[in-house]
Amino acid sequence: MSRNWYYRLLFSYFPIFFLTVTILIFIAFVFINDISKEETKKADRISSSYMIDTVDRTIRDIELSILETVQSQQAYKLYFNNTNLTSSDTVYAIAQNLRELSNSSSWIQSIYLYDKRNKHVLTVSGSREVEGFSDEAWIDQMGTGSIGSGWQPVREFDADSVQRTPIRVLTVNKDMPLPFGSQGTLVINIKMSSIEQSVDSMVNGQLSFLTITDRDGKVVYNAHSDQEGSIDGQELNRLALERLGWTISSGIKAGNLFGWVSVISYVWVIIAIVTVICAIVYIVYITRRNYKPIQIIMNRIESHQIRAFEHSGARTDEMKMIDGVLENLINHMMDYDKKSRENVLMQRSKLFNALLHGEHMENAAEQLKELSPLNDVHDSSRFVVVVGEINRYEKGFQERYTRGEQNTLKFALMNVLQELSRNTGVQCWTEWISVDRIAILFVFKEQNDNNLDMSGQIRVVAEECKSWVEQNLRISLSFGIGPIAQGIGTIRDSYAAAEAVMQRKLLMTGDVGQADCGETQHPLLDTYTYLQMIADFVKRFRMSSGQWREQLEEIFTAFEQNKLPDDEIRSLIQAMLQMLSREVAMMSEGLQEELSEENINRWLSAVEEAETLADVKSLLFDGLTDLFRTYVAVTETKSYKAMVNEMKNYIEEQFANPDLSLKHLSDRFQITGKHASYLFKTEFNMKFVDFVTELRMKETEQLLLNTDYSLQDIALKVGYANGITLGRVFKRVTGITPGDYRRLKREHREPEE
Repeated sequence: MSRNWYYRLLFSYFPIFFLTVTILIFIAFVFINDISKEETKKADRISSSYMIDTVDRTIRDIELSILETVQSQQAYKLYFNNTNLTSSDTVYAIAQNLRELSNSSSWIQSIYLYDKRNKHVLTVSGSREVEGFSDEAWIDQMGTGSIGSGWQPVREFDADSVQRTPIRVLTVNKDMPLPFGSQGTLVINIKMSSIEQSVDSMVNGQLSFLTITDRDGKVVYNAHSDQEGSIDGQELNRLALERLGWTISSGIKAGNLFGWVSVISYVWVIIAIVTVICAIVYIVYITRRNYKPIQIIMNRIESHQIRAFEHSGARTDEMKMIDGVLENLINHMMDYDKKSRENVLMQRSKLFNALLHGEHMENAAEQLKELSPLNDVHDSSRFVVVVGEINRYEKGFQERYTRGEQNTLKFALMNVLQELSRNTGVQCWTEWISVDRIAILFVFKEQNDNNLDMSGQIRVVAEECKSWVEQNLRISLSFGIGPIAQGIGTIRDSYAAAEAVMQRKLLMTGDVGQADCGETQHPLLDTYTYLQMIADFVKRFRMSSGQWREQLEEIFTAFEQNKLPDDEIRSLIQAMLQMLSREVAMMSEGLQEELSEENINRWLSAVEEAETLADVKSLLFDGLTDLFRTYVAVTETKSYKAMVNEMKNYIEEQFANPDLSLKHLSDRFQITGKHASYLFKTEFNMKFVDFVTELRMKETEQLLLNTDYSLQDIALKVGYANGITLGRVFKRVTGITPGDYRRLKREHREPEE
């Protein structure tokens, strides 16, 4: 097999490789160049700092040496402290000392004293008048106050008449006598030429430059230059000499090392640009050669899609077209595979449900062979349907696991069932028929196995699956096993029996129940019979008869004998608790709280979580026993007849009390307002409000007939707040207003008299 295409592609990558390597080398050189610049800058800073330290140290030593000598010599003090004319000995001693100080350092140009009182100048040659002195201009500036003490900017100094060219000096003025006198000034002039020679000796004039500027930005000195001004180059460092107020700028001269580095950088940039251009040209050339196979593919695609191009009106580039064609083809294949799998799964699930419900059974055997995972199935095969359910699905399963985890666990459960069935030599087909229920269809190949052995094998699989899932997946399961179904058409009977078993989980012994032959779902519930039994139970409970326990036992016995489904049992228990609440809760606040809607819902939740009918019965018996004790205690402390008569007498005495109400009676007789209303309704066949209203209306009639009280006064006497309320109630009861009633009654009574 030829690999020309492979070698072409491989060869076409070399320019990219070369370009990448070139760029990396260029980046490395630039990086090294930057490091070199940093190191050069660092070396230049060290050199400049050393030079500054040398100059500063030399000038400071000269200044300190002179000041120490002047401070220690007594002649200087006598010269300035003597009010009379200074002796010649003192002048001679000072001149001699100034001469020695001037000769002590080659940097010192001259030293002299200026006496402000006598306007004299004392130099190494002796004392003289200021007028005609070579530095007279400087002394005049000091006299005007424009020059203070300390180091001054560089100036030109006329040393004497012999030397015509002025000397550049650096001057420091010190007030005399030391340290803070005001009688004179000590002037020290330092030669700038000495400083410049020292600087030149420490600066390599061929490679670097150094420029000194003063506070005003004027150039004081350029190293290795005969004229002032800027020098071409790159400034690297800028340092300050605080004592003199100088700023020292140093760097690399253009055209030397820095120039070479810059030239080398530009060369590499040009090389990189040329390399990129060559690589682009080469890529274009090699791409044109390698494009021929793609062009052939494009010609074939265009020959089959001419119509598409004509309708679109635009032609995309070739690579996009190839990508679009391939993507379209792949998408079609994926959609076809997906729809094919979904169609198979849908048909399989539809066939499974059809077998369970006995629908569309035509050609069922052929469909089983084609769609189901079962092998060697025919019309006379024997089947068993098992229905499995996840116990406490909402609280125990949905709350603990996410949606993805639930799907994974359900898939694992299907695999466990299939693996356990395979180990026992039985084929099975599993499908989820609801969110919490799975149906398993078992099929047996051998025709000589008896039904007992087959049922035992199925029960073993169910028990092992339940045990394994509880240990490894922490999921509780229940299984209902249907009877043996002979033939495909009887699968629905086995499923109906298994469903009936799962609907009666409270009656199951354990978590695996097996249906009897011919067992189906329970017929419709005979509601009236059970409600009669519940009403009899509530009546006995309300009458404080201990026979309520026997009645409740009979109810549960009927549940078990008639094999009621779990939902119907729970519905009847709910009806029983609600009926008991209506009949008993009104007796006291304690009973009302125990039989509140919240507590009843708590009982029903406990019944919902119970696993067997015996657990439900035990739960109800325990709760109702405690409730019965409370009820008996309430009924024993309150005699029914005596309480009713006492309440009646109390109302007849207090009907005129405006605060009389059910709450008032409940506080007075220690019963609930609802129970008091119930007692009135039972004993007098009328409501409490109607009873009180009747008493008040009778008293109102007597007062209207026998007294001349106003309607407001009568209202206050019978328990109403105002006459308007009394008038409205009186008219509602009698049909006429109080005023009309009084007038009519008195008119009828006067003729009789």
